[in-house]
Amino acid sequence: MFIFIFFIIILLVFYLFYKTKYFRSNRPVEKKWLAAKSNIALGLFVSLFGLNHLIFIAESLVNYLVAIVFILYGSYFAWIGYKKYKHYLPFAIEEARELDVEN
Repeated sequence: MFIFIFFIIILLVFYLFYKTKYFRSNRPVEKKWLAAKSNIALGLFVSLFGLNHLIFIAESLVNYLVAIVFILYGSYFAWIGYKKYKHYLPFAIEEARELDVEN
């Protein structure tokens, strides 16, 4: 149980870290790339929260259903974030190279 709580807290910190970097960035493609990374962290956070709830807390059918919805929604959100991350990574690298050459 404590390992789930540890990972849930770590993922929440990663989400906040990437969201902060998102707001501080001035590069448009880098912002989309950081948003994708924060989506992955948020999706994994929600999934682990649902898994923790399913294994250790759920006692009724409604609790099981809510936990399963959290797991499915979080997994979907993390998968979409991963796909966006893979899509924007080459563009973010190219944008960083172009801006570094100009400076």
